[in-house]
Amino acid sequence: MEAAVRGAERVIDALGRIALWLTLAIVVLVAVNVLLRYSLSLGSVWAQELEWHLLAAVILLGMSYAQQRGEPVRVDLFYGGYGPRMKFVVDMLSHTLALCIALAFMRFSWAYVGQAWAVDEGSPDPGGIPHRWVVKGLIPFGFAMLALQTLAAAARRILQERQRRQEPARA
Repeated sequence: MEAAVRGAERVIDALGRIALWLTLAIVVLVAVNVLLRYSLSLGSVWAQELEWHLLAAVILLGMSYAQQRGEPVRVDLFYGGYGPRMKFVVDMLSHTLALCIALAFMRFSWAYVGQAWAVDEGSPDPGGIPHRWVVKGLIPFGFAMLALQTLAAAARRILQERQRRQEPARA
């Protein structure tokens, strides 16, 4: 189980690096768009839409990485006072809820993505980005990666709990 967890975490790390580079690309793209718009009065619908598409990719690829790195918000006011067993229960409940949400988003986004793909949806604006279904396809993928990370985090937490329970027996 440890090897499977490490493999899933490597995949999520790679997605985090992709999200990092996409974030840099957004910053550069916005800076260039602003400079061109206000200094040369040049603008591009395609470039403006690309900003939003890249932002969607950063969010959908980065959310599993954020979960892996412990970025989710938890009410530590209560959690900090819990014993190890109660912390384990809260963590497992959190993982279960996160998995349910990820699976629901995956399930309900399939038709949305399928419809966009079937009609080869593109931008309604002249000069916009074609193949909008590609960015919409990141919705089920991003939530599948969130589900993968949630399963890996739950498995890691189970391994930690097993190890914690075995420690007093060794003493």
